[in-house]
Amino acid sequence: MPDPQSKRPGGTDAPACDFDAVIVGAGFAGLYSLRRLRSMGLSARVFEIGSGVGGTWFWNRYPGARCDVESMEYSYQFDDALQQEWEWTERYATQPEILRYLNHVADRFDLRRDIRFDTRVTAATFDEAAGQWTVETDDGARVTATHCIMASGCLSARNIPDFKGIDSFAGATYHTGDWPEEEVDFSGRRVGIIGTGSSAIQCIPLIAEQADRLFVFQRTPNYSIPAFNAPLDPEVQKAVKADYAGLRARARRNRSGIDFTVGESGVFDVAPEERDAVYEERWQTCGIGFLGAFSDLFATAEANDTAAEFVRSKIRETVHDPAVAELLSPHYHIGCKRTCVDTDYYATYNRDNVTLVDVSETPIGEITRSGLKVGERDYEFDTLIFATGFDAMTGPLTRIDIRGIGGRSLAEKWKGGPRSLLGVATAGFPNLHIIAGPGSPSVLSNMVQSIEQNVEWIADCIGYMRENGFACVEATVEAEDAWVAHVNEVADATLYTKTKSWYIGSNIPGKAPVFMPYIGFPDYVRKCDEVVAKGYAGFAFVEHSDAPEVLDDSKPGREAARTARLRRAR
Repeated sequence: MPDPQSKRPGGTDAPACDFDAVIVGAGFAGLYSLRRLRSMGLSARVFEIGSGVGGTWFWNRYPGARCDVESMEYSYQFDDALQQEWEWTERYATQPEILRYLNHVADRFDLRRDIRFDTRVTAATFDEAAGQWTVETDDGARVTATHCIMASGCLSARNIPDFKGIDSFAGATYHTGDWPEEEVDFSGRRVGIIGTGSSAIQCIPLIAEQADRLFVFQRTPNYSIPAFNAPLDPEVQKAVKADYAGLRARARRNRSGIDFTVGESGVFDVAPEERDAVYEERWQTCGIGFLGAFSDLFATAEANDTAAEFVRSKIRETVHDPAVAELLSPHYHIGCKRTCVDTDYYATYNRDNVTLVDVSETPIGEITRSGLKVGERDYEFDTLIFATGFDAMTGPLTRIDIRGIGGRSLAEKWKGGPRSLLGVATAGFPNLHIIAGPGSPSVLSNMVQSIEQNVEWIADCIGYMRENGFACVEATVEAEDAWVAHVNEVADATLYTKTKSWYIGSNIPGKAPVFMPYIGFPDYVRKCDEVVAKGYAGFAFVEHSDAPEVLDDSKPGREAARTARLRRAR
């Protein structure tokens, strides 16, 4: 346990904190944060809204839920003994297996004693005078901490569109991101599902096998690559474990943080026959590695369309009804919305009990007591599933009342789009640390690898503060502005910003259209390392004898005034 004096960030007259850090969330990010801070001798309390660990893997229990990154990579690498001892059973792990893994981690490192389950964080307020955070929960508790670490996930704020009559449906309703723990039996049921994103693509084939009828309401079709999932060959697993370090090193050099080879040739550097052969090989073996077939798939529309048309041709080959195949065929840039990995998704539409309903031009008019209405037609069913996604990346943060310097809320600051430095900090909110936040690779990478890198960077920064007698750290407005511009510049050089997606927030009415993730894991890591090598350039620190003063950083001269009160690390 650290010296109590070290938990007085405002100096000897400031009130002592209950903890060195409060961590919000007990998924991959929260568990590793707790483990890492403990190893530094710091006290921490984790608050988790669920009744167990797991984060997104606790809530997303829908049929067919599994990861689209291969099991051997979608795991922690901070402890080699953990890597060696855990045995994965499938190429792509299911939700139950990932949840068992995270429970194993929690038990192996004795993490549960510092986690409060069934507890929602409702507010976090920075006290300028004391230089500490006060965190409030839905049971009325209030705790203080020097650091507030947001491990709340990128896809944890569920989105249910405001349909007319949404409360009138008399049957059972579910959201794929809030699925019950008990198994749901669809046998003999008529089911309606709204949405055809990742969770829908995974659950639709399994629900169709049970249900009497399944109506799929699709606004935008999605590209999906076959998983060719199978039991994990013990010899393959043994070979990976013999050189886990090599696999991790290769993954860190890849833009996605995943170990697949990106082709060195451009799309038009090879003959059409060779290009199709490369696509076919990737289709049969690589999952989302299909998108690495050529070096310029995200650079030009012409190059991208060759991959998109290849996938559309596969849809036409698979789906018997040409009209249905056309409805299922996307016509936007492949990879610029989340590309899915599936088992028998497109083939499911050949079943007699499955009906695809296009709601792109004639949207859902209202939900009724017995189903829903599209145009003049009524669809009746017993069960309604919302596969309508999330208020991604920002929602898990802005739905908590987080208030920094001067009482300004994070939701207000980010009203025009998220602003951060490296995705881990935002100006005006000292000692608020964000894991996999907007401005980091997060959802465009292997999330576990990105999470570990962020946790380690944040922990090292906290360690630096303690070694040098600093009480608070904060991103400067100038550095934040430069980082936001850089994130946008990188994105604008690709096709990502040319497609409406939840990466831009276009699925949430009224959300500012800003491309949120940073493209390129290795480039991001280099940027993070450069910041540290330059004495945490772009960050400013307050010593224990100082206290942050209330400052309105929206007024002229904001950066000069803020810099005047902050002492930069050397």
